[in-house]
Amino acid sequence: MIVTTAQLFKHAYGKYAIGAYNINNAEQAMGLFKGAIDSQAPFIIQISKGARNYTDKRMLEAIIRAAGDIFPEAIFAVHLDHGDEATCYDCIDSGFFSSVMIDASHDPFEKNVEITKRVVERAHAKGLSVEAELGMLGGVEEDIVVEEGHSCLTDPAEAEEFVKQTGCDSLACAIGTSHGAFKFKGKQSLHFDVLEKIKARMNGFPLVMHGSSSVPQDEVARINAAGGTIAGSMGVDVNEYLPAAKLGVTKINIDTDGRLVWTRVHREFFRDKPAEFDFRPPGKIFIVEYAKFIASRNVLLGSAGQLADLRASLTK
Repeated sequence: MIVTTAQLFKHAYGKYAIGAYNINNAEQAMGLFKGAIDSQAPFIIQISKGARNYTDKRMLEAIIRAAGDIFPEAIFAVHLDHGDEATCYDCIDSGFFSSVMIDASHDPFEKNVEITKRVVERAHAKGLSVEAELGMLGGVEEDIVVEEGHSCLTDPAEAEEFVKQTGCDSLACAIGTSHGAFKFKGKQSLHFDVLEKIKARMNGFPLVMHGSSSVPQDEVARINAAGGTIAGSMGVDVNEYLPAAKLGVTKINIDTDGRLVWTRVHREFFRDKPAEFDFRPPGKIFIVEYAKFIASRNVLLGSAGQLADLRASLTK
């Protein structure tokens, strides 16, 4: 069942992180729901502006509704990822979403506050939560490109002031991650010092970690062995998910990893079966493989096994 993002955050805060997974089609939806049920974990479905335009926003919403009927025991929220102001309003007015993200992080602080505050007022009037972003992550997120030299970490004092001025319900912080498959160089990791300072100022307030795919090197190697040319990729250490959750990171976004699983399955399938032209067999393989991936990530996030307790808390 679809619940509010606020309900998920209330249960998870300080204990575990909710996995927020981007989907674009039926195969991803089926794998996500199956993996969540296999691991008994709540989750957040993220729909980006690009995903809504991939086929039609109504198609994706219908797929999610159908998956909810197929897996009635699932507990999840539906979230707009990296929305502009107009897309946020469209999702708020649709009656389908649990929450929206307004990304005005590329604007100056005052402009970011102004835009975010407008979205918050519109969303709260409909009972939706709003995620905002402060600081700029490097990398590529669909149509958003931030060069490495222009990325910047979130300032803890600014984060506290931003939340006070906007009334947003969660905040995406720049703590060293970046979008895409090329997040780090060498032995870089998350800036836990920044997280600790933010939590000290805003204890109890849900934080969000974007660009958190781990970019599994075995997936990359298999893709390259099947004809791919991905070089120099590196992601977030999965062992840093739970420590981040303990410091208030309540939502962790994972998108690139799902794309890697998709690419690996399809490259290997058509390499091994060059005469095949039916897309359904690799689609079925992907559903199984993606479900395994989702279940494994939920374990690392600490959300695995939380479904029963969450369900009980929702009835109180």
